[in-house]
Amino acid sequence: MQWQIKENETLKEKVYFMPIEGGPELYVLPKKEYNKKYAIFSTRFGSIDNTFRVAGNGGEKITLPDGVAHFLEHKLFDDEKGNVFDRFAEYGASPNAFTSFTLTTYLFSCTDFFDENFKLLLEFVQSPYFTEESVSKEQGIIQQEINMYQDNPDWRVFFNLLAALFKDHPVRNDIAGTSESISMITKDILYKCYHTFYHPGNMAIFVIGNVEPSNIYEQVTESLSNRTFPPFENMGRVYPREKAAVNEKKVVQELAVSQPIFNMGFKDTYSFLEGRELLARELATELLLEMIFGRSEQLFTHLYEEGLIDERFDAGYTAETSYGYTLMGGETNDPEKLHQELLSGIRNFKKEGLRKESFERHKRKMRGEFLRSFNSLEFIANNYLAYRFRKIEFFDILDVLEKITLDDLQKRLFEHLDEDLSAVSIINPFKQ
Repeated sequence: MQWQIKENETLKEKVYFMPIEGGPELYVLPKKEYNKKYAIFSTRFGSIDNTFRVAGNGGEKITLPDGVAHFLEHKLFDDEKGNVFDRFAEYGASPNAFTSFTLTTYLFSCTDFFDENFKLLLEFVQSPYFTEESVSKEQGIIQQEINMYQDNPDWRVFFNLLAALFKDHPVRNDIAGTSESISMITKDILYKCYHTFYHPGNMAIFVIGNVEPSNIYEQVTESLSNRTFPPFENMGRVYPREKAAVNEKKVVQELAVSQPIFNMGFKDTYSFLEGRELLARELATELLLEMIFGRSEQLFTHLYEEGLIDERFDAGYTAETSYGYTLMGGETNDPEKLHQELLSGIRNFKKEGLRKESFERHKRKMRGEFLRSFNSLEFIANNYLAYRFRKIEFFDILDVLEKITLDDLQKRLFEHLDEDLSAVSIINPFKQ
């Protein structure tokens, strides 16, 4: 088989892609000027994938307890040989893993012993080992983690907002699940999910740094040759049909904080998007938010001088295939006033229109920031696969950004930043 080369002249980068029959998609980006190597092994299985159909199961719908994807991530690091972290440490690597709403990723970085570390990554991700005893032990560990996040104000203000924006979509649920849901997770459930979502046909590998693509390919194919997999049957992910209206307009909670934490969100209204259409929406919305709430803009300066925000105030947009939302906020001494000032600022932009000078300036800034981000191996690898799972070519970002017009943003302003589609989450200090 021949490598397919994805090249971008502006970025001066080449990604080598190999579609391995019966195996994961393999991407390699050699960067000889770096001594560091970084590898990730990802599967399209996140916390929102808790209801699905498998073709070979007669189309039966399977519903999981919340938190299975995160639980499975934890458990894969324990196998018959012990803790995988210890074996990475022997080779001087820094391993990690994370579960998001839409995927689970295992990774490591190193400067030496790359072959040994990469072999270990391939081995442990493809070698599940669960016992009822180890599952029971892990339930206790994750229970402590859940309890810790229940008291984390930044975590709570975020998930309270998602629960306010979304009534039925599982993005409203905590990635780790709840005490009740994780108590329902068994060894059999973990194996069922593993064999469904950790099939190589649902996974991808990205390696970047001072590496040779041919050596990476040989290691991957050798690892696959030692295992047998049934033909991949794509699971049908089932998400509830979410109505456009928000679930609640406002959620307020008290926690041990020194001053209030404020989040405001705007719910997007599509039910399914992918590819360049999703990418264009993401970039247009991020550009719009920079034009309205960016630090160089008048609204930010006004709010800062009024003492309603500090330098950590931020606004961003999340775009996945089955949901999207804008989130903005930070600490404030007056959440109610900040809320009204933000809405008033948006109304002013709708009344006065977006300025061409600001549009062109922020567009140049976004382009420059994207180019500078290619100095980070981690940024490239993690984002490349995250976009690939949404059927987006990462190297298309500059081309799609260039095609966005001021009229596109003007339309997006009225379509997305709609007060009827907004909700607020506030964490207040405990009352004295």
